[in-house]
Amino acid sequence: MKFLIAGLGSIGRRHLRNLRALGQEDILLYRTHKATLPDAELSGYPTFTELSLALAEKPDGVIVANPTALHLKVAIDAAKSGAALLIEKPISDSLAGLGELQSALKLSDKPAMVGFHFRFHPVLNQVKTLLESGQLGKPLSARAHWGEYLPDWHPWEDYRRSYAARAELGGGVVNTLSHPLDYLRWLLGEVESVSAWTGNLSDLELDVEDHADILIRFAAGEAASLHLDYYQRPPSHTLEITCEGGRIYWDNATGEAQVFHAQSGTADLLVPSEGFERNQMFLDEMATFVRLCQGEMLPHCTLADGIRVQELVLAIKESADQGGCMVRLA
Repeated sequence: MKFLIAGLGSIGRRHLRNLRALGQEDILLYRTHKATLPDAELSGYPTFTELSLALAEKPDGVIVANPTALHLKVAIDAAKSGAALLIEKPISDSLAGLGELQSALKLSDKPAMVGFHFRFHPVLNQVKTLLESGQLGKPLSARAHWGEYLPDWHPWEDYRRSYAARAELGGGVVNTLSHPLDYLRWLLGEVESVSAWTGNLSDLELDVEDHADILIRFAAGEAASLHLDYYQRPPSHTLEITCEGGRIYWDNATGEAQVFHAQSGTADLLVPSEGFERNQMFLDEMATFVRLCQGEMLPHCTLADGIRVQELVLAIKESADQGGCMVRLA
């Protein structure tokens, strides 16, 4: 198999290391040389600064890991070349061009996977199985919280230069921390409407929002609240789901989830396998992509899932622009 990685920031390099860990060595790089990390680990790989020349090498799979606002140009050209795609989340900063991407993939009959890696978290998968089993009854509400301090993300660079902080590169807390929008939908079903408030509360030098408070209504009737921010220290990322017969509380810091059973008054602890660490999600994600490139049919976060998250992002921004008015999704 031959793979092309487009974009060699921190996530692109993680994907490079994971491809190698999976025994894949025929790897091409497409880059603009704007990354702020040292280049030592990239030496020895064929490197292109023109996308057309990289795609002329006919990679089986293309990993789109450049800044958010630049994803679709690479993805569309790669799809037209006949490659399968792994597009980092979010798929874009708008819906423009997504129809062209869908058409190109339909013609090539190749899959596209979106990099919402929390779908590969072992405990969130246990939570999904538990919810689907009905043991806790019907889900009624959920609350997710994700606060991070943006300057600590990439200590090797000025945070103001990062894609997460720049509107022209598709940054902002709603786009950049969109994982809960995907996993809430994955766990609780389709979203019917959103209301949101966004803005800037911190002293961080940003031209994008640094926080968002979002109310979500699901088609099955459940409600969820979601808080995202760029200024919290120390960071935390948690999810709480209340059901008719109990409650689930997951903490990303430990990877564990507590399950409380209302009728018996007991509690269970869902834990990752021994030795689990964060990169395992990315490694499992990459293993799935390799198998998709080989023609296997596996469950994955599809392009349609990624588009739905982008529709949610845009609905959140529309609601915030209207002072928190409810916005319904088609």
